[in-house]
Amino acid sequence: MVKVNDYEVPENLYYHKEYLWAKVEEDGKVKIGLIDYAQKQINDVIYVELPSVGDSVTKDEPFGILESVKAVSDLIAPVSGTIESVNEELDSKPELLNEDPYGEGWIIIVEPTNLEEDLKALLSSDAAVEWHASLVKEEKTDQE
Repeated sequence: MVKVNDYEVPENLYYHKEYLWAKVEEDGKVKIGLIDYAQKQINDVIYVELPSVGDSVTKDEPFGILESVKAVSDLIAPVSGTIESVNEELDSKPELLNEDPYGEGWIIIVEPTNLEEDLKALLSSDAAVEWHASLVKEEKTDQE
């Protein structure tokens, strides 16, 4: 695990610039969740609207909604495919996105339809660390 300031950046994930991570599981399915940077920026997540199992998701298109005390945001799919599983724990415990964004706070699992191509557009470990560093730099500039 790499840390950029206070933000965790696990090295075994792919990152979408809409603040979601994607992990290719051993069975080829893709687990998707919110990156640490995003959950710390939006702060207290109070509601998550998720798709249903069997729904299709399209890369770079919204698949759900996240509501925090600060804002309402679309969840943008990092890969295309069919929803295999939804983290139903988020219905009663949306705070899992804040408490454990890379573990119990996962959002959906997708059976990908174009994985190899979709992964080319995502950031891998080193590029993700650089991207996080640029986010931190922008954040500091905005605070000045």
